[in-house]
Amino acid sequence: MNTTTLNSPAQPQSGQTLTLHRGYFARRNATDWVFAAAMVLATVAVFMRYWGSMDIYERYILAGTVPSLIWIGWFWRPLQVLMGGVTALSLLAIWLYQVNGAADLARADQVFLLKYFLSSQSAILWMSVLFFMSTAFYWAGVFMRTGADAMESLGSRVAWAAVVLALVGTMVRWYEGHQMGPDIGHIPVSNLYEVFVLFCWMTAVFYLYYEDIYRTKSMGAFVMLVVSAAVGFLLWYTVVREAHQIQPLIPALQSWWMKIHVPANFVGYGTFAIAAMVAFAYLIKQNAQETNWVKLLPLWALGVVLCFEPMVFRSSSAEAGSSYWFVYFGISALIVAGILAARGRIAARLPSYEVLDDVMYKAIAIGFAFFTIATVLGALWAADAWGGYWSWDPKETWALIVWLNYAAWLHMRLMKGLRGTISAWWALVGLVITTFAFLGVNMFLSGLHSYGSL
Repeated sequence: MNTTTLNSPAQPQSGQTLTLHRGYFARRNATDWVFAAAMVLATVAVFMRYWGSMDIYERYILAGTVPSLIWIGWFWRPLQVLMGGVTALSLLAIWLYQVNGAADLARADQVFLLKYFLSSQSAILWMSVLFFMSTAFYWAGVFMRTGADAMESLGSRVAWAAVVLALVGTMVRWYEGHQMGPDIGHIPVSNLYEVFVLFCWMTAVFYLYYEDIYRTKSMGAFVMLVVSAAVGFLLWYTVVREAHQIQPLIPALQSWWMKIHVPANFVGYGTFAIAAMVAFAYLIKQNAQETNWVKLLPLWALGVVLCFEPMVFRSSSAEAGSSYWFVYFGISALIVAGILAARGRIAARLPSYEVLDDVMYKAIAIGFAFFTIATVLGALWAADAWGGYWSWDPKETWALIVWLNYAAWLHMRLMKGLRGTISAWWALVGLVITTFAFLGVNMFLSGLHSYGSL
């Protein structure tokens, strides 16, 4: 008679080893639990100090954010160090602003650390410099014959430092705004200056995650190009428009929906940008041995279009002939031409087609998920502000075009097995569409979302 033991583990066959998997919480180490405890204690301290200053939505958002941040820190442990470092430096900046128990913003020009490192503007300027340096180090690693890995690792470390200062600048700017007046302080995601900072650090963080997971740093040379391009725009916008000045929110943006809609949108923008630059790297690798320059013209032409877009946007203002943008376009076009000319050397440093294709797919999948969430949140915000979920406003229409573009890309990949050249070209063209939806609509198509101009 045969008997069966319920819930008994399967017995390993001869020559096999039985592997037991520990539970999720059992896999947490001491650092994980210290990190979780610190997050909970910090949240309790914030609630005790600022409970009366927060509305019901802000309390729920903060309470819901804590377990999310703990999970993210457990999922990818480098984020624990990032959060700890940003918290420490932000609190140091806040402490340096204090005089007799009250904040004095004039100290931003009087205290050495604030003036040169930790005030919001100083930290963001350092972010800009470090992202440029990171890009240079990554590209140096691509072309070096010896010490390439060390140079790319330096580029990675500098990118991490830039992310830290970007977040410190964001946190301190948030604090500075509230010290200027109760009707001025707001989460720094309300104008082009603030969201370009958001785009820069968010794109870099997602790239650094892929870099860590796939154990390859050569993709950074391409991804950091789009981050540096954003930094170039940010610096121009700071000088010409004095956009770093903290201004009160316009009535249309005085909503808690902004706090979740905008960051979700920029996860999409950042990951779509990563996918496009990885697609560019894929096409460079694929055409490494191509000797017929005519066949390379479409790739060069698209690169020039991407470089030329900022100048097109600038044509809507009196500064259209600014020498800055001609230099910007010239340097960008030369970079594209240089990459094509050195494609053989570059291709030798790039990871396999499989890795590039997988990063492209995962970046678009994450971006599509968050862009979908952002679109739904935007509809809810519209219903709250204007009384209707959808009004076919130009911004809404182009957001739908972006969504349909990547929905079709994912459908073709999952249902039809889309891979290789077509998917790479599609992802690269997607960046043009996304850029127009982000910037171009506000420049050329007036609507409910036209809150400002370049």
